[in-house]
Amino acid sequence: MSRIGLQPITLPDGVSLVREGRVLTLSGSKGQLFLLLPEGVEVAQKDKSLLVSRVSDERQHRALHGTIRSLLANIVTGITDGFVKKLELVGIGYRAAIEEGELVLLVGFTHPVKMSIPEGLEVKIEKNVITISGIDRQRVGQFAAVIRDVRPPEPYKGKGIRYEGEKVRMKQGKAVKAGS
Repeated sequence: MSRIGLQPITLPDGVSLVREGRVLTLSGSKGQLFLLLPEGVEVAQKDKSLLVSRVSDERQHRALHGTIRSLLANIVTGITDGFVKKLELVGIGYRAAIEEGELVLLVGFTHPVKMSIPEGLEVKIEKNVITISGIDRQRVGQFAAVIRDVRPPEPYKGKGIRYEGEKVRMKQGKAVKAGS
């Protein structure tokens, strides 16, 4: 039995659900998102909560049960509170700026790295911290990962782009190894 899939999702005040066939559309204060339900998974609304159930105990249906419940819970959280990811720039001369709807990164290359900001996401820069926010958890996380991949933190000096609070395991350099 799926422990995650059996948990009900409570709908806060101001969240509305519209069902058109296999498409669920949820609207809240921050925006509107939809989810296409796969075959074998059903969603029922009781009072102010959603219950996800599966049609049978087939392997595919069991796998989708908890996944669909988690996706719905993320949609409800996104349209009410939103999601935020923060990235830190660590390194001398590492900077970020927003120019004409593009994120421009100066991270030690001979050229600036320009990235277009996806629609529906908001990017803010304060000193050496890039803040990405939006209602879709997957899009926020994906854009943060793409930015981090431009210059991931390296293990010798720790320079690069990292998530806020991320611990980078540092390695000893050659000079330290030779001396011991």
